[in-house]
Amino acid sequence: MEAAAQSVLLRDIFGNPFRSVPFSPAWRTSTAVALAAQMYESRDFGAMPILADALQDAGCDSADILEHCRDASAPHVRGCWVVDLVLGKE
Repeated sequence: MEAAAQSVLLRDIFGNPFRSVPFSPAWRTSTAVALAAQMYESRDFGAMPILADALQDAGCDSADILEHCRDASAPHVRGCWVVDLVLGKE
């Protein structure tokens, strides 16, 4: 059971290691960056669905990114690959 929980957290941090997800810098709008920064600093990721909306409004059409943000069953932690992409962290 613990291994499964750790696996879920690793997927939140690294995404799918077998498929890279392109990210356009144009999706880094002030709204998306502000939401991502607030979640990163507070460690409260309840706004992930709102981040998905902001990214979609900015032109993001990546199913991987949008589904990750909107997955209500997925835990999110500091280091979440989508939040890091929005913040420009490598």
